Amino acid sequence: MPSTHKLQYFPLRQLFFLFTAALFFWVNMSAQTPVLPLYIQSIGANPSEVGVIMGAFAIGLVMSRPRLGQIADRHSRIRVLRIGLIVAIIAPLLYATTIGFPQLFGIRVFHGISIAAFTTGYISLVTDIAPADRRGEVFSYMSLATPLGLGFGPLLGESIYSTYGVTHLWIICSTLCGLSLCLSLPVQDAYTSDNASIIHTAKTGSIQSKTRPKSAQTSQDFWSILREPRLRVPTIIMALAGLILGILITFLPLFIDSLSIQFRAGWFFSGSAVASFAVRPLIGANSDRYGRGPFVCLALLAYIISMLTLSQASTNAAFLWAGLLEGIGAGCLLPTVIALVSDRGLPQERGRLMALCIGGFDLGMAIAGPIFGSSSLWLSYHHLFLFASVIGSLALFIFLTSNSQTIRLSLLFAFGKTHDRYAVSEVAVDYPGSEKSAGQAATT
Repeated sequence: MPSTHKLQYFPLRQLFFLFTAALFFWVNMSAQTPVLPLYIQSIGANPSEVGVIMGAFAIGLVMSRPRLGQIADRHSRIRVLRIGLIVAIIAPLLYATTIGFPQLFGIRVFHGISIAAFTTGYISLVTDIAPADRRGEVFSYMSLATPLGLGFGPLLGESIYSTYGVTHLWIICSTLCGLSLCLSLPVQDAYTSDNASIIHTAKTGSIQSKTRPKSAQTSQDFWSILREPRLRVPTIIMALAGLILGILITFLPLFIDSLSIQFRAGWFFSGSAVASFAVRPLIGANSDRYGRGPFVCLALLAYIISMLTLSQASTNAAFLWAGLLEGIGAGCLLPTVIALVSDRGLPQERGRLMALCIGGFDLGMAIAGPIFGSSSLWLSYHHLFLFASVIGSLALFIFLTSNSQTIRLSLLFAFGKTHDRYAVSEVAVDYPGSEKSAGQAATT
């Protein structure tokens, strides 16, 4: 069934402002990443305290996502995005006034809200705006802001820090987010809770065209959504991917240092960013055409091979090859899973679905260090990365056998042989600047 989104109503102007706002946001966030540990150490923290303060970021991120997802559904996506930008403006200025560890810990928790709010709002806005039949393609292009920002930001941060000092860095980072906030002003919500006209019956997968009261549209308990098969498997996959990335970020620099080879962890992540950037445009349109399943499998296979390569790595070429594979996995997995979750959700619940799914990734990242940090005392780095490949294999097994109602349907979807039985094909929503769209929806 063709989408109700017409090409003439495709809001390219809004997508441009969103993309540019996201680019400035990620440059700001990544510019602080290489400098913050040095700044915390410079005021007297030991390595353990540096780790605790840096890790506090995840507390604010994980704890705030549920509430932010509800706000996005009940009130406004753009409001949630702007909350993230306002927090990102304030936090760097607070770092400049910090004199003690308790204050730094609190600021890091507060700062974590910025990514939780921005990503929840951004992803929900993009998926609302994008036509259903081009959702994977649109989000793949829109997600390019992340590797671009993460690639450019650290160089900018280190340059400003070494040339002008840390105070100038905080001011510039705050200014970048101020620009991002200004760029978000022309963006309007593509969905409000008053204009949806669909009821989703989860057990049967049927969709009925019927107006629901605003309170009823978002009354479902936030955590009860996680019990539904349509979201449970994508969230588990993202949590396991977060564990893999957490292991990578925590232990790769230490692993490389222990080998005493002429290779830097930055080269690994640069190669990863280049590969992630390169594959995203290719993945999106093809996932719309051939289905999400094959590309989730491809992403997990890339993660598995990358971690296996690291578990045996001892040369520059091996580390670089592993970085390229990890970038392919990351560039393929996140846009595809987000498109998959968007396919399976209604507009009035999309904020909560995104908050839960991406929250799984956040949680995996947050617990990887504490869980595997103690195990590194009796496991070698080679064995840690071998275990990371086992985690990837577990994620692939779960997806192959549990992504649909039966194992057979799960395998067929994973190999692109059938459509997603949990997907909602269309929604009836009024879009700013367009005529009212009359929608129908169906799954099986």
